[in-house]
Amino acid sequence: MNNPPHDPLHADSLHAITRRTLDHYDASAEQFFEGTRDHDVRQNMDALLAAIAGTAPFDILDLGCGPGRDLKAFTERGHRATGVDGSARFVEMARAYSGCTVWQQDFLDLDLPPGQFDGVFANAVLFHVPSSALPGVLRALHGCLKPGGVLFSSNPRGHNQEGWNGARYGSYYDLDTWSEHVQAAGFTLLDHYYRPPGLPREQQPWLATVWRKAEKSEE
Repeated sequence: MNNPPHDPLHADSLHAITRRTLDHYDASAEQFFEGTRDHDVRQNMDALLAAIAGTAPFDILDLGCGPGRDLKAFTERGHRATGVDGSARFVEMARAYSGCTVWQQDFLDLDLPPGQFDGVFANAVLFHVPSSALPGVLRALHGCLKPGGVLFSSNPRGHNQEGWNGARYGSYYDLDTWSEHVQAAGFTLLDHYYRPPGLPREQQPWLATVWRKAEKSEE
């Protein structure tokens, strides 16, 4: 894995990173969908939904919705799901597959309606955000949630390194460092676990965390 760019704070550098990653997904969209269509993420969906207070149906934002697998699943459970993805091809596919509203937005330039969602489902997506841009992304997610809203994230875990893995950029955190980032954006940790379930820790590469926004927002 290569080192991060010499000037990771430069906006043009950050957008170049996300553009290269998105180009990879645009070019391999159909292959990606066929390879992930049957992945079982019910544990993650259940963790998000169980943490949301109030009465269903809930308004869910699927961040990095890809071709729409989880949008469709949330809808089939009776919830109101909206997707957002930076890949133009994924957005097109997700709209067709799920029938949901899907916005095309680069995560570095998120423009989300304030206080609209009960939950944000960020499954296997936030690790693509360069660490220097992560605080802004997390603040945007905090802002789009209703007071008391819930953020779910699942990322491949690591030892706080970041860089290129082939054509995709990734940041790989341990629980402590990831928690510092998300807490700094105004969230409180509710739960964490490792995936896939039922395996020794060394065979669980995914770190899942569940977070709540304060009931009384200071925004």
